[in-house]
Amino acid sequence: MTRKTNSFGRFWKELKRRKVVHVITVYAAAAFVILALVSMVAQLLKLPEWTEAFVIILLCIGFVIAVFVSWIYDITPAGVRKTKPASSVKHIDQTTAQTSSGWKIATYISGAIIVALVTFNLISRRNINADISKFEKSIAVLPFINDSPSDSNQYFINGIMEEILNNLQAIKDFRVLSRTSTSQFEGTNRPTIPEIAEILGVNYILEGSGQKYGNNFILRVQLILANSEKHLWAKSFNKNILQTTDIISVQSEIANQIAVELKTNLTSEEKQIIEKIPTTNLIALTFYQKGRDEYQKLGSDNEKETLMRSENLYHEALKYDPKFAKAYLGLAQIYWNKYYWETYFSKEFLDSVLILTNTALSYDDKLSDAYVLKGSYYYLTGKIELAEIELDKAIQLNPNDWMPYYYKAYLYGFDDLVNVLENSLKAASLYNGSQLPQILTAVFWALMNSGFNEESKYYSREILKLDNDSAKFYIHLSGIESILGNYDKELEFLTKAYKIDSNKVVDGFGHILGKLVNCYTNLGKFNIALDYYKKYNKTQYAQKNTNVWASHRIGYLYFMNGNTNEANYFFKKQIDYSSDEIKLGRMRSEQFFTYYDLAGVYAFLGQTKKAYENLHIFNQKKIIHQWMVKLIKTDPLFDTIRNEPEFQQIVRDVETKYQAEHERVRKWLEENNMLLIFII
Repeated sequence: MTRKTNSFGRFWKELKRRKVVHVITVYAAAAFVILALVSMVAQLLKLPEWTEAFVIILLCIGFVIAVFVSWIYDITPAGVRKTKPASSVKHIDQTTAQTSSGWKIATYISGAIIVALVTFNLISRRNINADISKFEKSIAVLPFINDSPSDSNQYFINGIMEEILNNLQAIKDFRVLSRTSTSQFEGTNRPTIPEIAEILGVNYILEGSGQKYGNNFILRVQLILANSEKHLWAKSFNKNILQTTDIISVQSEIANQIAVELKTNLTSEEKQIIEKIPTTNLIALTFYQKGRDEYQKLGSDNEKETLMRSENLYHEALKYDPKFAKAYLGLAQIYWNKYYWETYFSKEFLDSVLILTNTALSYDDKLSDAYVLKGSYYYLTGKIELAEIELDKAIQLNPNDWMPYYYKAYLYGFDDLVNVLENSLKAASLYNGSQLPQILTAVFWALMNSGFNEESKYYSREILKLDNDSAKFYIHLSGIESILGNYDKELEFLTKAYKIDSNKVVDGFGHILGKLVNCYTNLGKFNIALDYYKKYNKTQYAQKNTNVWASHRIGYLYFMNGNTNEANYFFKKQIDYSSDEIKLGRMRSEQFFTYYDLAGVYAFLGQTKKAYENLHIFNQKKIIHQWMVKLIKTDPLFDTIRNEPEFQQIVRDVETKYQAEHERVRKWLEENNMLLIFII
């Protein structure tokens, strides 16, 4: 044992004498510095993924060479000389050759560098791990940059980004913003990563770029911790496209790797969704990607032509794969846009949408967007319970999609204002794009309808900050004044809005001209109201909209202007519209508003029995909004029966139901600290 120890001691002294130890220390320090620099430069310059591995191999080879050379040669005042063997040096067992002060200083500095870099990396890694465990796993996927020389490949880069986003949204542990939330940051001229993260309210940013040339594509992606701009994970892919799995495997791998980096365990269902192969036909996938890219241009191009191009591309995709579920879903979305009003009063209302959606789900029952569309269909056809079931399925499959929450807010809009607030605020937490004002408008209306007028004004101001739409802001304020019966103040706000935008339509809640008609009618200025109605009617005709909910108001307006024939025409039209809605089970009839309309017409025409029949059906409505209380108390159509005990009892019932909902919402607002901001 002593002999072995002495042998090792002599070997160690020989290493020191030949300055091998110094060389190893200096080389290790230099290698650490080189690796750190390469790591930073590789991310900034988007160098290939294998760059760091290649540098490590070179450094390992260099290490062997450095050790070998330092053993054989030495640097002396006379230059580089071959190191003398130990046998030729006297007293080698007692002492080693004196090391120059330069080597000593270099060794000490190198040792300090090694300790500092190791310590820094350990602390940095510990801090990153602490950040990951501390921060909400909220992610924004920025639009991928197309590095291809031709814009014709943009659809491909967009398609990959879209599927990566869909995969991440399927992970329940994440909060992932929608594509439209990040579309504002398209291109290279965009704010810094921390600025984008602050705007979107997220902690992590995924950015990428790619190019497609022939049957090959290159993709570079990186996950960034936004507050420090620390790159948590980055990878480059260089693929030859021979089959669809060459594309899909990359999309799946990225989602899986991000889950690993953010310390998230995927469920079996999440893995199934992420690794799903939508089609094995490469040509079908290409046509689908192009079709979806066209559809997403809706609103920025000629709508009719855009829909036609997208529809044709989806049909081409189905020629190559007749079982391609996503292509059927794409067609269903197009048919919704094309045939909504064309089929509204037919038994076949949007039937093609339901058929195509069911076909898509028969081939892939994990399509969350299909359940959203199906839920919307059931809502419009008055099947509220079925709509809720479908929207809940969508949320189960994609908990990060804002749309099913938004549609659920509409679903509960007339029955449960607490649920409207919960779902619309949830949708707002998942979306931060151009439609955020529309989502917050649902919050505004829920608060106003439940009688919290000051709170609703707060949200109208927040909406104004987001979209800078003064016309919409004034219309919102006018709605509150109308409910309160302040018609002069309502007219003041509407006039301001009209001067800003005479064609304003506010989130499906009516054209500004229609609101002016109602306001002047309430003020008793029927001739002015009729003039505005004629302007309003031209816009509705030009837009091919059907005025199914206000014909009786137009009839009343003509009657007050002395035109009985026109009045009777519109009253009859409202009876026909309402009867068809009831017969076909449209949403308004299921919400009992159709019966209120019919009651008003019959009361005005003196058919009291029919008026009460419909009023009693309307009175079955469980939740009443603030505007409904005001309307039934002042509606001139009921002047003939207003003082009758039966009508007064219905009014009291309506008030009681409104007060109950008001109190329920007040309790929820208090529990969620949403009343505190208004206490001064």
